[in-house]
Amino acid sequence: QVQLVESGGGLVQAGGSLRLSCAASGNIFRFNVMGWYRQAPGKQRELVATITRYGSTNYADSVKGRFTISRDNAKNTVNLQMDSLKPEDTAVYYCNIGYPYNYWGQGTQVSVSS
Repeated sequence: QVQLVESGGGLVQAGGSLRLSCAASGNIFRFNVMGWYRQAPGKQRELVATITRYGSTNYADSVKGRFTISRDNAKNTVNLQMDSLKPEDTAVYYCNIGYPYNYWGQGTQVSVSS
């Protein structure tokens, strides 16, 4: 099983930026889809963005134009650049390896103050 470790979370003011990184313990090229999800207090976990091994991306409507997902198969990392952050982006952000594996990281907290 591949271990995923997220980093880069923190506290930022509205309008600011953060860059999340997810480091995998093994070769990620064999996994077609990787992504980022988030879970706010009292809410269900939701999709933020996904990326395929060849770089095709998909975003939640709420983050389109503000967030950018990228993937480096050689470095076994998946990143999430978050710009123009809003208070409603506050959540724990999780890295994911998709179907059929469904591996998750431990999460990193992102807090956006108004």
